[in-house]
Amino acid sequence: MSGLLENLTNWHWFILAIILFVMEVFAPGAFFMWIAIAAAIMGIILSLFTGITWEYQLLLFGILSVASLFVWRKVAGKHTTETDQPQLNRRGMQYVGRTFTLEEPIVNRRGKIRVDDTTWKIEGEDCAVGETVKVVKVDGVVLVVEKQPND
Repeated sequence: MSGLLENLTNWHWFILAIILFVMEVFAPGAFFMWIAIAAAIMGIILSLFTGITWEYQLLLFGILSVASLFVWRKVAGKHTTETDQPQLNRRGMQYVGRTFTLEEPIVNRRGKIRVDDTTWKIEGEDCAVGETVKVVKVDGVVLVVEKQPND
């Protein structure tokens, strides 16, 4: 194995970069592109400095890979897109602020509520059937409710 590694050239790194770019095409959203960039940079470095041993090449490739991932996280964090539906994939958050009439009582601070076509677990002050509650926050998959005064 070390015999293969001792013969690493810049072309091996360029080929690895191409393979990783192709993998990114077939698995979009993965981080292969950033590792491919590190491999391409490693190929350029090895073109300029041909005497680097394989141990240092692998070490430098690892450092470049981690660095490129950090750069990606930094860049991706700055370019988040605003949406007109920020709660689209956070279904429970869509119910915050809505009021519901209980069909089952809340006993020992736990209960269930039917919202549209789904039954949700709820937490809140003990309440009887028919009382009105308002969803104030979401804790994982549990809606936290507060009892609302009757009109």
